[in-house]
Amino acid sequence: MAVNKSDILNKLANNFPNFLKKDLSKVISVILENIRESLKNNGRTELRDIVMFEAKKYKSKQARNPKTNEIIFVPEKKIIRFKISKKWAKKINEEI
Repeated sequence: MAVNKSDILNKLANNFPNFLKKDLSKVISVILENIRESLKNNGRTELRDIVMFEAKKYKSKQARNPKTNEIIFVPEKKIIRFKISKKWAKKINEEI
């Protein structure tokens, strides 16, 4: 089951009817934008007891194509590490 931004917005709007949908949408956008900016700047974002995002940078290197034995250049790149908290992992695994 995939969850997208509009699903989260609708659930929040149902749970908090005193808030306007456009305000809740702005809150979600600000949170996601801050996570994106932090990762872009090689930072770490941690939502306590939920999840941790961290950008990891790999240096450029020379590699070998195993099929042709040709030396190729692999440029520098970033990946995103994602780690779920132990509490959430336990809750997720209990429900299965």
